[in-house]
Amino acid sequence: MAGIEAFFDPTTSTASYLVWDPAAREAAIIDAVLDFDPATGKLGTASADAMLARAGALELKVSWVLETHAHADHLSAADYIRRKTGAKLGIGAGIKGVQANFRVMFGVPAAETEASVFERLFEDGEVFRIGQVEAKVMHTPGHTPACVTYIVGDAAFVGDTLFMPDYGTARADFPGGDATALYRSIRRILDLPAATRLFVGHDYLPAGRTKPVWETTVEEERASNIHVHDGVSEDDFVKLRTARDRTLPAPRLILPSLQVNIRGGALPKPEADGRIYLKTPVTAA
Repeated sequence: MAGIEAFFDPTTSTASYLVWDPAAREAAIIDAVLDFDPATGKLGTASADAMLARAGALELKVSWVLETHAHADHLSAADYIRRKTGAKLGIGAGIKGVQANFRVMFGVPAAETEASVFERLFEDGEVFRIGQVEAKVMHTPGHTPACVTYIVGDAAFVGDTLFMPDYGTARADFPGGDATALYRSIRRILDLPAATRLFVGHDYLPAGRTKPVWETTVEEERASNIHVHDGVSEDDFVKLRTARDRTLPAPRLILPSLQVNIRGGALPKPEADGRIYLKTPVTAA
């Protein structure tokens, strides 16, 4: 059984994961966070460094850095970790469409957002290994077209597709998002064995709870997820999800996050003055 340790970033409410083979001492880091203050433009690596320090303390070689999707709520530390460790960077093959979409929005050079910025583009059903531990990829689109779930033994890392039962499910109103696809992806996850442990990508502390949690099970989600428990039909879910999405503001870090994350977590190239800039597209009223 793989070792699993979670790291929670309270600024973005993100759960990242260190997953390893106890025998081979090889590890993967999933959905790592790069610290960023949009008010000052200050970038930091404390969150990622904490994960790397823990891997070092456990005498693990980080051989994979994995993304469940191109995040819109935090900048990815994937490229930083890759450069520090030599790990391979993997993401779902659907990232190619996401890159094409946002490349145009932000005027990003194609060379900086080719699919080749990732070492591995996973297809649905593909299998790879963390050390000798088998990991299987399940394509779970809906939140974004590129979302995947990583199944490692009795654990599934679902990204933003599902949240804790008392919070519900991911929004589906980003470009390429689709509530119907999201429902069908969730049902695929919930068809896994009942005891499968589900590790979510965020916990936003719904009313009545004061401490973040990030681990649940298929059985718990099927019994009590407030949006998609057993008995909720596809039509009912799509109506609920669509109505709720209309009320949600854009994530605070959506513009800087997407510019970095379609580059595999790398920053834009420096401008002529030697400085790095992130763009803000302006929509005239």
